[in-house]
Amino acid sequence: MTDSALRPAFSGVITALVTPFKNGDVDYPAFAAHIERQMSAGVHGLVPVGTTGETSTLTVEEHKQVVRFCVEKAAGRVKVIAGAGSNNTSEAIELAQHAKAVGADAVLVVAPYYNKPSQEGLFQHFKAINDSVQIPVLLYNVPGRTVVDMSNDTVIRLAKLPNIVGIKDATGDLERISQMRIEIDSNFSYISGDDPTLLGYMAHGGHGVISVTSNVAPEAMVALYTAAQQGAFDAARQWQDKLIKLHKVLFADSSPSPTKYALSRLGVCSDEVRLPITSCSAAVRPMVDEAMTRAGLELA
Repeated sequence: MTDSALRPAFSGVITALVTPFKNGDVDYPAFAAHIERQMSAGVHGLVPVGTTGETSTLTVEEHKQVVRFCVEKAAGRVKVIAGAGSNNTSEAIELAQHAKAVGADAVLVVAPYYNKPSQEGLFQHFKAINDSVQIPVLLYNVPGRTVVDMSNDTVIRLAKLPNIVGIKDATGDLERISQMRIEIDSNFSYISGDDPTLLGYMAHGGHGVISVTSNVAPEAMVALYTAAQQGAFDAARQWQDKLIKLHKVLFADSSPSPTKYALSRLGVCSDEVRLPITSCSAAVRPMVDEAMTRAGLELA
């Protein structure tokens, strides 16, 4: 069984950063301001170019530059977990090698999408990354996006490899973490990838969240996590009640368009996204405004 005295390698509120754009290009001044706002709010880590960062529509060179920029701006103040996912194993290895070279603390690797590998294919994909790059790797299971579900048995096999240190679980299935915890004998990091179920995930033994909502409301997400981590679940539920509509509405249109719209209302960056994602629809925008107000945010 997992020794509760062991500290997980990664925990807390880790923001799945959007990638700001301006006139079609990455807006690095806005990105720098966004990173500083996150760290000032007390988040525990940053994920550049995860799926929320529109990595699928960045060029490889843009991807690498965004990772380098984030590592430089974080300057060791919080951990940087660089997105390194691809449905091409050799490209995922290349992105992980680059992340290590520029000083990222770890990589987040999503299960390969579209090509629907078998469980053995998933194992071999992540094993190839483990064997090729000496950097901590967090698995990312999000079957709603990738159309492949990494089974608990596969995660348990992968957890035996030296560089596989945790999982971002965006299945929303709270039973899974309990099943994994009793089988994985290490300080494995169990990180929710689903903001609405963070509260329950932590009650089941989770260590934190890689969060979309914290792009918009980082202080509130840190407060929710801190209360839950301390076992103050009455206080945590109060934060959850303030945030639950925001959690949901940020996915009421294709992500990350509602998040970028919300950030534009805070004056952080523009709402610009890249095709095939389009700007947040007129029908969803008032819903985002209402949820932000409920969360205690002042709109610009």
